[in-house]
Amino acid sequence: MSRDMNAYLREEIQRTPFCPGCGHGILMGVLLRAIDEMALPMERVLFVSGIGCAAWIPSPHFKADTLHTIHGRAVAFATGAKLYNPELITLVVSGDGDLSSIGGNHLIHAARRDLDMTVLCANNMIYGMTGGQVASTTPEGAETTTTPGGNPERPFDLCRLVAAAGARYVARYGVVQPLLLKRAIQKGIRTRGFAFIEVLSPCPTQFGRRNRLRDPAETMKSLKARLISQRQAKSLTESERASRIVYGEFASEDSDDLEGRGRDA
Repeated sequence: MSRDMNAYLREEIQRTPFCPGCGHGILMGVLLRAIDEMALPMERVLFVSGIGCAAWIPSPHFKADTLHTIHGRAVAFATGAKLYNPELITLVVSGDGDLSSIGGNHLIHAARRDLDMTVLCANNMIYGMTGGQVASTTPEGAETTTTPGGNPERPFDLCRLVAAAGARYVARYGVVQPLLLKRAIQKGIRTRGFAFIEVLSPCPTQFGRRNRLRDPAETMKSLKARLISQRQAKSLTESERASRIVYGEFASEDSDDLEGRGRDA
């Protein structure tokens, strides 16, 4: 382990574009530490992202091969790259709007095909960069620019969706759970097949301000208070679970090492 995160960052990058208190900066640090502990061969790693705040995590920050693609098409680009070069360790890092709304069809079919890639979905439950509009993950009743009276629709449970589509590894953790999140990322990368990790990453600017969360600290505290384990969820009624977010692993098959993932894999 280098333990020097600067080794993974481009020299010209002095700061991130994220708002103060944004969870995406935490995710970026956790991802790099996961990679560092695994001692991944960076010449084989490809990061793919779409459009949105989370799409800025790998590009322009990482000193690695990155594809910053068009809105909703990150998984499609990653699919093409992986099929062309199966030896790539392919990581998709993007947001909930990019991956599950605009790119939802690509997501479920990549899971169905069981493509060997790891998708990190930074879920801030809103379109953060493009104006604060309602997303497919926005909680019922939450206010956005397009639902000022509260979102009337149910959100996707992304983990249930992707697990049902056939993903081998599916997990959900918040950025307020960095050690659990880091282990999930590592397990996802080691999984031979499609892995999906939903990362709950609060947006204090677009989501927090509109939903009476006064500052970034309160936004993080609100997320932490809502998180419950699967075991805790079993003891709650359906109405009690409605306001909570269940974390943990929702699909998990035996992981594999990264050796031997060549053209015959």
